[in-house]
Amino acid sequence: MTVLVTGGAGYIGSHMVLALKDAGRSVVVLDDLSCGFAWLVPDDVPFVQGDIGDQGLVRDLIRRHNITAILHFAGSIVVPDSVRDPLFYYRNNTVQSRALIEAAVAEGIKHFIFSSTAAVYGEPERTPITEDMPHQPISPYGTSKLMTEWMLRDAAIAHSDFNYVALRYFNVAGADPQLRSGQSFPRATHLIKIASQAATGERSHIEVYGTDYPTADGTCIRDYIHVSDLAQAHLCALNYLEAGGKSTAANCGYGYGYSVLEIIDAVKRVSGVDFPVRTAPRRAGDPAILVAGNERVRNQFGFVPRRADLDLIVGDALAWERQLIDKRNDEPEERIAV
Repeated sequence: MTVLVTGGAGYIGSHMVLALKDAGRSVVVLDDLSCGFAWLVPDDVPFVQGDIGDQGLVRDLIRRHNITAILHFAGSIVVPDSVRDPLFYYRNNTVQSRALIEAAVAEGIKHFIFSSTAAVYGEPERTPITEDMPHQPISPYGTSKLMTEWMLRDAAIAHSDFNYVALRYFNVAGADPQLRSGQSFPRATHLIKIASQAATGERSHIEVYGTDYPTADGTCIRDYIHVSDLAQAHLCALNYLEAGGKSTAANCGYGYGYSVLEIIDAVKRVSGVDFPVRTAPRRAGDPAILVAGNERVRNQFGFVPRRADLDLIVGDALAWERQLIDKRNDEPEERIAV
């Protein structure tokens, strides 16, 4: 039984590939490399550069590699960009996912794990956020993901042998503890990535977007989950479906949050570098507080976090950032797609 990972050359997808390999699973990667890097895919994992919306390609991969499950990470994730260019997000996230789901159903795929987001909740009235709370996204990004969840729900109703889990991420951070993968996109918008770049001298400063939110220090609060723990949550979800579990959605977070200023302080503390911090206006589409209620992913899937410590998350992110700097003058050879 082989698993197809879309977006497997990206940040979260590459960690999923590692988790599958570490669990002894057979895996194939499909990625268009718009944000990913072929060198993040292990040499012994088949890698195909291509588009998830290319149904002929996807169906051929499913048949050729005897794919039995799809873990879908491919997509665009920058909230402010989605506000500026919503139609791109609806095409790249929603329309492309529809094509992928249709190909999966046509080829008899039984298990589908979808990379969704806490942005489907919009501005929640209370925290922690539970899965049954209203879905009222305030950005096209969140809406594009919610529309994909709806398509999966309806496909599962129409096709009784097709089951899915939509995992709603909160804020993903850190890097593989063995430094096999990490956040490598230079224009990433993840706070811990940006702060790590400031600490290592790749950025002159860091900007804090909004200091007038209704929180203790006026900055947004987010629930940060280590990327390796997130990959394990996906593996738990896949095991759940393979054991006969029913289609569902689940939050992925630790159940507590940190403000933007607390994260910056942690990066300064762990790195030992006091980099400049500037304030800027709020960004469109940023809720004040997003903290996960995670009982479902723990109790239903048996997920147990292993790296739920802020300094550990920051330390892994900094170690990866330093490794990227070391690699800069010694670029790895391009991985050739098959």
